[in-house]
Amino acid sequence: MDLSDKKKGLQLKDLELILGYQFKDPHLIRLALKHPSVVGGVNDSNQRLEFLGDRVLGLFVSECLFLKFRHESEGALAKRFSSLVKRDALARVAQNLGIGPFIEMAPSELASGGRSNPKNLADALEAIIAALHLDGGSDVSRDFVIRHWGPLSEEHIQPPSDSKTVLQEWSQKQGLGLPVYSIVSRSGPPHQPIFEVEVKVSGVNSVRGSGTSKQNAEQFAAKNMLENIECNN
Repeated sequence: MDLSDKKKGLQLKDLELILGYQFKDPHLIRLALKHPSVVGGVNDSNQRLEFLGDRVLGLFVSECLFLKFRHESEGALAKRFSSLVKRDALARVAQNLGIGPFIEMAPSELASGGRSNPKNLADALEAIIAALHLDGGSDVSRDFVIRHWGPLSEEHIQPPSDSKTVLQEWSQKQGLGLPVYSIVSRSGPPHQPIFEVEVKVSGVNSVRGSGTSKQNAEQFAAKNMLENIECNN
């Protein structure tokens, strides 16, 4: 978007109305909307904010589920959590809010449908959450997450399938057999180990994931492979 400062200001006000928050530091929200395609370095795009926003979102979605589903096990809550923080869920929230038109990107990215690309929408939304958190504090970011993810959590009467189950169902449907998981490394102290696991599916590039247990690492590996498959389709 080649916008004048005046037009940027008007667009910022429009977005603030959508978000229900007025920024004290407008630079934060403008940075949150800056796709990597328009800048030369990672510090000039929304990637660092996306990193923080992912963690902020995870914290408050976890809190929401913990308080709302008081009688569910840790495993059931984890399945709900995975469903609510995956790319599809973020893209859906971003689409409902109308975030796409505000994302600044290179003409080539724009021409390829970049403002409706689920990954771009999800990344921008995570960056916006981080901007809200940095500018307004945890109360503002928590309110935003609960307001938009709370209703989504109600849609899942039964916890959704976990990443390993989804990957297994996909690979069998494609006639590729079962995913094979193997431990690549184990590091850290005995009381707090970190496992790295590799998952292989016939005809698909192998992917790794890390976690504090073998099962947790397998879930992350499966999640990463599913995201790679989604990006390539």
